[in-house]
Amino acid sequence: MTTGLWTHPAFAGHVTPPGHPEQVARIAYVERALADARFSTLARAEAPAADDVALRRCHPQAYIDRIVAAEPATGWRQLDADTHMSPGSVAAARHAVGGAIAAVDAVVGGEVGNAFVAARPPGHHAERETPMGFCLFGTVAIAAKHALDHHGLARVAVVDFDVHHGNGTQDLLWDEPRAVFFSSHQSPLWPGTGAEHERGAHDTIFNIPLEPDSGGATMRAAYEGRVFPILRALKPDLILVSAGFDAHRADPLAQLRWETADFAWLTARLCDLADEMCQGRLVSVLEGGYDLDALAASVAAHVEVLMEHSA
Repeated sequence: MTTGLWTHPAFAGHVTPPGHPEQVARIAYVERALADARFSTLARAEAPAADDVALRRCHPQAYIDRIVAAEPATGWRQLDADTHMSPGSVAAARHAVGGAIAAVDAVVGGEVGNAFVAARPPGHHAERETPMGFCLFGTVAIAAKHALDHHGLARVAVVDFDVHHGNGTQDLLWDEPRAVFFSSHQSPLWPGTGAEHERGAHDTIFNIPLEPDSGGATMRAAYEGRVFPILRALKPDLILVSAGFDAHRADPLAQLRWETADFAWLTARLCDLADEMCQGRLVSVLEGGYDLDALAASVAAHVEVLMEHSA
């Protein structure tokens, strides 16, 4: 089998104001990196658009309607200090969710060994009724609920290594006993959530705060000591990854000092665990990463490892 890659032209249609870190160039750099000859065997597909039925797995219809109505006909609409919409934002967010769902379907159905969804806007900060942190819909949480409800999986694990806490995913999966959520993130840092005592309604939330200026060695020790043993004990049927690359030392929004090689190491260890527990089933979805060159290099390293494990 091979690695699946889902993307869509709609992701370039979500345009943020000049100077905004979550910019169209992010997806352009990622797509350019994955156009290299070494990625020629990727099973490429266009991400479909998620309908309201899919979005309602995590968001009420009133919230969906509010987001759709907020999209401006021209220019930008600012939803909060960080989150903006332009004409095309709703389509981009729907295709991001649809791509994650399609990737889950393909991996669970055995069409590909694992998958990467190169999408924007990101999703892990969107709460049940609140857009925030550049995010409109909870992409990975919705994909997790789809895997559980549509495919009948017993347990799904979400591993979020974005430098910011995945408060939205935590909120959307808080009451879901079949999903386990891990978030490693810099602390203190926006959004200020993600303390270790935040455990969810069923003790299925595991937060791993990391100190500013800590590097890859600290991250590796935390995952080896705290994340991987719990994953092994829980034996999920699928691993979903919120793949944010803003813990890179070059990123302008945080200070975790990871190197590209650290993302490759973490990807390889997660793939090893997927091979061990769930027939290699792993779906990764792009979240943050705001230094364009570091983002491109880290995504390339991440996808190369996925390909090595799906070969």
